[in-house]
Amino acid sequence: MKKILITGGAGFIGSHVVRHFVNKYPGYQIYNLDKLTYAGNLENLTDVDQKPNYHFIKADIEDAELIMDLFQREQFDGVIHLAAESHVDRSITNPLQFIHTNVLGTVHLLHAAKTIWHGHYEGKKFYQISTDEVYGALGDTGLFSETTPYNPHSPYSAAKASADHFVRAYHDTYGMPTVISNCSNNYGPNQFPEKLIPLFINNIKHNKPLPVYGQGLNVRDWLYVEDHVEAIDLIFHQAQPGSTYNIGGNNEWRNIDLIKKLIEIMDRKLGRPAGTSLSLITYVTDRAGHDLRYAIDASKIREELGWEPKVRFDEGFEKTVDWYLHNEEWFNHVTSGEYEEYYQKMYGNR
Repeated sequence: MKKILITGGAGFIGSHVVRHFVNKYPGYQIYNLDKLTYAGNLENLTDVDQKPNYHFIKADIEDAELIMDLFQREQFDGVIHLAAESHVDRSITNPLQFIHTNVLGTVHLLHAAKTIWHGHYEGKKFYQISTDEVYGALGDTGLFSETTPYNPHSPYSAAKASADHFVRAYHDTYGMPTVISNCSNNYGPNQFPEKLIPLFINNIKHNKPLPVYGQGLNVRDWLYVEDHVEAIDLIFHQAQPGSTYNIGGNNEWRNIDLIKKLIEIMDRKLGRPAGTSLSLITYVTDRAGHDLRYAIDASKIREELGWEPKVRFDEGFEKTVDWYLHNEEWFNHVTSGEYEEYYQKMYGNR
């Protein structure tokens, strides 16, 4: 019976990973460790929190002693590490928090795993979930591959890049069986509404301004979260120690085009005349160091592990909008308190 620790399992991607592993692998014991900051929401897991193979641990990966004690007590066989500060805007206003969580927190987990596994690595794996933002920015052409040099431009991506380097160092120095994946922008249910898609769904619904950075020309590759989870499952179970995989949706959109597509869907679903919500678009000053374009070459994971995204963007986008429109109570819970204060700080004066 495997014991798997999933960090950040109450967050957006993490909750989908936890649900997938709890349901698909009833013989595994799944431990969800989350600090429950503003983006960690146990309401994301109400459908599995009573399952006998699910366990929740409220803890902070910055607490090295607690993490070591936890590894000693539970003797985990694997770690899927998603816990991280992840919003670029927040990293610009508070970079130190990103260093503490994303870098030091990752090292605490690595050190605990190395200490408790003590070189007995058969059947063990430490899996670091990272981002395509560590690669920097692309021009109008080209794709990020697994051999693209790291060139982070924000405190967030720099902190994730540093964490990735430590994961590789623990493999190269100590022989720890580590793997890393770098994914493109995820979308889907349960995403905290500081990110573009849920933020704009909520604003369109309530006729609030849609703050678009610059001219909205930044390009991102979008991946449905459940497709990402399928890739995580394959990598965790099949990837060779020391390997890295890029996970992308082969689905590039300029921000302004994505927003107009979202407006088209929302106006239709809300019974408004087509194009009504276009007037909500408000162009705001671009953020510092805003990378122009990210795009992933996912050929390695396709060729070696047989993964490719299954959910077409039109289908995934419709499903995502429907979920947020049909889960108003969830939305109301997460858009109160700290989130409202943050929203005013970031966008209220623009």
